Amino acid sequence: MADPFPDTPARLVAEPVPGDNAPALSVSELSLALKRMVEGEFGHVRLRGEISGWKRAASGHAYLALKDADAVIDGVIWRGAASAIPFQPQDGIEVIVTGKLTTYPGRSKYQIVIDRMELAGEGALMALFEKLKARLAGEGLFDRERKQPLPYMPKVIGVVTSPTGAVIRDILHRLADRFPSHVLVWPVKVQGDGAAQEVANAIRGFDALVEGGAVPRPDLLIVARGGGSIEDLWAFNEEAVVRAVAACRIPVISAVGHETDTSLCDYAADLRAPTPTAAAEIAVPVLADVRHTLATLAHRTERCVRRYHERAGERLAALVRVLPRRDALLGPQRQKMDDLGGRLDRALERRVTLARGQLDRSAGALRPAMLDQRLAAAKQRLEGIGRHLDLVHPNRPLEKGYAWVEARGTRKVIATAEGARAAGAVTLHFIDGAVDARVERPSGKSYDASRPEQPSLL
Repeated sequence: MADPFPDTPARLVAEPVPGDNAPALSVSELSLALKRMVEGEFGHVRLRGEISGWKRAASGHAYLALKDADAVIDGVIWRGAASAIPFQPQDGIEVIVTGKLTTYPGRSKYQIVIDRMELAGEGALMALFEKLKARLAGEGLFDRERKQPLPYMPKVIGVVTSPTGAVIRDILHRLADRFPSHVLVWPVKVQGDGAAQEVANAIRGFDALVEGGAVPRPDLLIVARGGGSIEDLWAFNEEAVVRAVAACRIPVISAVGHETDTSLCDYAADLRAPTPTAAAEIAVPVLADVRHTLATLAHRTERCVRRYHERAGERLAALVRVLPRRDALLGPQRQKMDDLGGRLDRALERRVTLARGQLDRSAGALRPAMLDQRLAAAKQRLEGIGRHLDLVHPNRPLEKGYAWVEARGTRKVIATAEGARAAGAVTLHFIDGAVDARVERPSGKSYDASRPEQPSLL
């Protein structure tokens, strides 16, 4: 806007100019005026552009920029609208957004507040598909080494699908025809808002079941949905579903769409089935085939056992023909036993003869005269021993007037005078008896041993 008073010089202090009826606006007033004008003029706009700088804050709000070849505009998506976006926005994806234009006075810029975001056609959807596929593949979620083998004959099969429609009926019908099994159905939405989260929660719920619990833990899971466009099947391309399938410890068969349809769930699953009906056929064998196989194996086993028995009998008969006869085998041992028996009889007879000779010789040495002589000699030796014992008997000296002394009551013999004086009370043993006495130390007084009332002094 041109200055209305170009000839008026600038002054140090602003003063009103004659003819100027426009007061000075504050920055806030100008910003507010611009905000009202922009929001009034662009209260509802639709923009097409490529996402750049996508960022989700901790508050749940999302910030981004939309750009084309010549321009860029900032955008913000409040938490409620951000949670309703039916796909995971990424940089480089072309989208069409709906919202209103507003200004941000804090930075003197304008931006679009986005209420709704959609992909700009199937081309953008396929681009998002390829980007997400490349990112998840780079994490190893689709690696062959992660694939689990399917059980040959699962007892319990879990099915994640819509509880209504042809899919669950086809699966149950095919299972009943081939191999009746225990089936657990976890009903989920397979299209629209919240479908991806329900499918992911169902897969994690089956995986969280424990063995032996109130609800049996499946041996195999089937994630199924009927055919449709890529937009209809998009829930099975969501990152939450892909990660739940890849992390599931139960083997998973993905049966999403028809044979020509492909989802990221197919890449993460342990096996992809072209249709839900084919998934049921893959999950279980044909019961009639199993019975036929068992019957065939039983017949072959019986034939093998019978053939083995026959061959064993033939080998036994062949061995019997080459073995020597019993008489020929035991003849030498029998002859040897007879020879040893004869030698034993002769040895016993000779031993008896030698023993009799020794007995006769010993009996000759035991004649009566010899015995008498020996008894007389033994008697003489015995009498000599008796005389010797009589001579050394302790009472022999007592007969000659001697006596032996002991400490009274101790049976201890005293052999010296000092020992008698030390004992004091003694007992004198004579040939005809014992006499008690008390020994006192000499005091110059003599004692009369003939007087019985006085103790003897030794």
